[in-house]
Amino acid sequence: MAKRDFYEVLGVNKGASADEIKKAYRKKAKELHPDRNADNPEAESQFKEANEAYEILKDVEKKAAYDRFGHQAFEGGMGGGGPRGGQGDFSSAFSDVFDDLFGDFMGGRGGGGRQRASRGADLRYNLRVSLEDAFSGIQKTINVPTSVQCDSCDGSGAEGGAEPTTCPTCSGMGKVRAQQGFFTVERTCPTCSGMGQIIKNPCKACAGHGRVEKDRALSVNIPAGVETGTRIRLAGEGEAGMRGGPSGDLYIFIEVDQHELFERDSVNLFCRVPVSMVSASLGGDIEVPTIDGGRSRVKIPSGSQSGRQMRLRGKGMPALRGGGSGDMFIELAVETPVNLTSRQKELLREFEELSEDNDPESKSFFKSVKSFWDSMKS
Repeated sequence: MAKRDFYEVLGVNKGASADEIKKAYRKKAKELHPDRNADNPEAESQFKEANEAYEILKDVEKKAAYDRFGHQAFEGGMGGGGPRGGQGDFSSAFSDVFDDLFGDFMGGRGGGGRQRASRGADLRYNLRVSLEDAFSGIQKTINVPTSVQCDSCDGSGAEGGAEPTTCPTCSGMGKVRAQQGFFTVERTCPTCSGMGQIIKNPCKACAGHGRVEKDRALSVNIPAGVETGTRIRLAGEGEAGMRGGPSGDLYIFIEVDQHELFERDSVNLFCRVPVSMVSASLGGDIEVPTIDGGRSRVKIPSGSQSGRQMRLRGKGMPALRGGGSGDMFIELAVETPVNLTSRQKELLREFEELSEDNDPESKSFFKSVKSFWDSMKS
């Protein structure tokens, strides 16, 4: 199949300038790149066709030969080693649009568009709070060791606030390229460490970094209802950027301490309350502590057993993002009396005998048990 006219391939007129040809090729390369046209089987061949056209038209001598002889100038040896089938110096052609295709992922090129100031790192701070503080919310002051902007150079890194100069190695791009066969390998510039600029007279206070280490006191508002793992973000309170770049963020991770009385499950609280055997048997009222520092009165039903739970609605933890509060669950723990006096023991035996007299089945059961043990002893 006959080759299409190279000007037609790129969509430009024959008298187009070098900048117009380059701009048109970049547009075509973006549109036809195989990675962006996985569903179009013709995209790869069209992409190679555009590469071949640009390889000829970007070169003044090759373009002149093509304008005079057409495709024949590069067939049968007329072109003096020109590309065939879009191969030849493909890597050189492709490198012209390398940054346009992948600049967003690789950090962009140098020159006027490169960002020379880099953003500071995000920081993490672990903060422990009591359950009471988590219930009510609290404002705390924390000391964070971090990097802050150097006052001596206003973050520029240069002595006296002088402007940095363009790196001579990479011409301000921050990266250098090396040809390795078919591919062009791009690396961070070793002279400026990717900044694109160098400082001839570094600031003595910060050694040219534009920032210094310092402890900062920050006030943090801990909202009511926080749990272990809750994350609070303080925008711009992280590490200062290099050479005047924006600061990172500070992330505060909350850890709520265990409580001696209450156990927490989300917004609910659980509390184990001891009650006497008499209170559990006869019933009555008891007072239990609550997380807000107060006390609540709870009615114990007669005949309550250990492990019985009762609920106090709304006495739990507040929800972090609104929506009311959880509940408080009380678990009864019936206590067995110890260190009894003779009189107390006598009364308990009398109570046991009365219990047997009032319950014939229970009395029969105890007699069976006694008979069994007597037989075992003999």
